[in-house]
Amino acid sequence: MIRIIFSLLLSIAALFSTAAVAQSGVQLADNAPDSYTVVKGDTLWDISGRFLSEPWRWPEVWRLNREQIHNPHLIYPGQIVMLDRSGPWLTIGRRIGGTERLQPKVYEEALEAAVPSIPVHAIEPFLNKPLVIEQATLEGAATIIATETSRVLTGAGDTIFATDVDADTEVWQIMRPARPLKDPVSGEIIAFEADYLGTARVTARGEPTTLEITSAVEEIGTGDLMLPSEPIDVFSFAPHAPDRDIDGRVVSIYRGVSETGRMHVIALGVGEQDGVERGHVLSLFRNRGSAVYRGKNGKETYKLPEKAYGVVFVFRVFNRVSYALVMETDGPVSVGDAVRKP
Repeated sequence: MIRIIFSLLLSIAALFSTAAVAQSGVQLADNAPDSYTVVKGDTLWDISGRFLSEPWRWPEVWRLNREQIHNPHLIYPGQIVMLDRSGPWLTIGRRIGGTERLQPKVYEEALEAAVPSIPVHAIEPFLNKPLVIEQATLEGAATIIATETSRVLTGAGDTIFATDVDADTEVWQIMRPARPLKDPVSGEIIAFEADYLGTARVTARGEPTTLEITSAVEEIGTGDLMLPSEPIDVFSFAPHAPDRDIDGRVVSIYRGVSETGRMHVIALGVGEQDGVERGHVLSLFRNRGSAVYRGKNGKETYKLPEKAYGVVFVFRVFNRVSYALVMETDGPVSVGDAVRKP
């Protein structure tokens, strides 16, 4: 009799669990565990992928307050993520068993050990370096007009002279406009990708202003541009779908290659003016091109339907361009592929 009742209870629980998942729209992953112990190197995306078929939807099922969701620095190695299938819900807890006594406990850990949304090491070089130079930026940038002793190229420790240097900015990032970013459909130049060259600090005000190069990854010369140094961006944005429709294209792949894959950075031809924000998750659609068929009506050209094949996470946004990390893909990502709201 006990076995019959127990089996009945399990069946009822499974029924309610399935209904809850269907109602929320969040689907559990195949073989989702009841719990998982966080280890060093995990990300919230990876952890959520153990439980959910769409990992980026974790903010919808974590039982956290709004502040915690927008600051993922709350989960640490050694903590246990528990799955409540009735929601589904994910919570942070710890197993209680045996004679362990419940008592208040303060969890203390270095901030840098906290679990980030996505692998920060994959995007760290892109967080506070100039990546894109748009027309408005070009018009407002400071310009190196001379080097000390008229040297053609300079490096760390050398003196340079620049014009249009903002009076309130002490530290500057030096860059050089590189190749243009073009819209794959219209061919319009929407921005220029920047080559980051180094940093400089103001040593004397005037016209021109005198600066000392404090770091250099490439040689620096006259004509190179300078922008105010941006504060280091601690990346802690929760993934979420855009509130409005987004329709853009992959315009560039970092380091100028034609194709890339998972955990690589791509540039998108949509930005702030299109409603794109940091933390947005967008779906990738493969451009299959067109096919020519000779049938009874003669030669006909058909545009082949696009295929959804991956997901990207936007981490930096400019006016008309944004940068994203490829999180999931079932094939190579190519320039010209589309990105849209999931």
